Amino acid sequence: MDPLPLSALNDHLYCERRAHLKFVDGLRGTNEHTLLGDLAHEAVDTPGYEHRAGWELLRALPLFSDTLGLSGKADLVEVRRDPADATHIAAARPVEYKKGPSRRWSNDQVQLCAQALCLEEMFGLRIESGLIFHAASAKRDEVVFDAQLRSLTLATLDALRATLARAAAPAAVLTPRCDGCSLRPACLPEAAALPSRRARLFEPREY
Repeated sequence: MDPLPLSALNDHLYCERRAHLKFVDGLRGTNEHTLLGDLAHEAVDTPGYEHRAGWELLRALPLFSDTLGLSGKADLVEVRRDPADATHIAAARPVEYKKGPSRRWSNDQVQLCAQALCLEEMFGLRIESGLIFHAASAKRDEVVFDAQLRSLTLATLDALRATLARAAAPAAVLTPRCDGCSLRPACLPEAAALPSRRARLFEPREY
């Protein structure tokens, strides 16, 4: 089984139909939000490292988990090495870059937690927290990887696999989240929101 991309967890929590359209049907879309997101990632998309405030910054670090069947790339991973053995990483925390302000939904936190689970498997250590950097406010929000978030992340992964195993995408539902979705022109949630009486206009009738 091919590993799933880490970003698919975010898409699934945002909208199950979006996840299916992207990762099964292969649809992609571009709008102002995706373009701004690309700009926000420009600073961290080039692989490399530097040191800052006692942390070693690893940019565009490939991530994987054979156990979970996940792969992807971290925007940034901050690590501290063991003073007695520079080859050993003693602590690490993933940092995810987002273009906008902090949101009330959990999709970004789950994506970050999934990155941490990959890092734990790769480095053989426990990661307690990570950070989400919001480009719009230039602020970092700490995300604690507690039992509840870890459980939600694993449950989301199971639900994602079930969604992607479906032959057809889930039905479209018009919600406020559709306003910022790059796949809206292909998804056509407005069509699903039409009153059923309009559909009955085209049903056969007896005169």
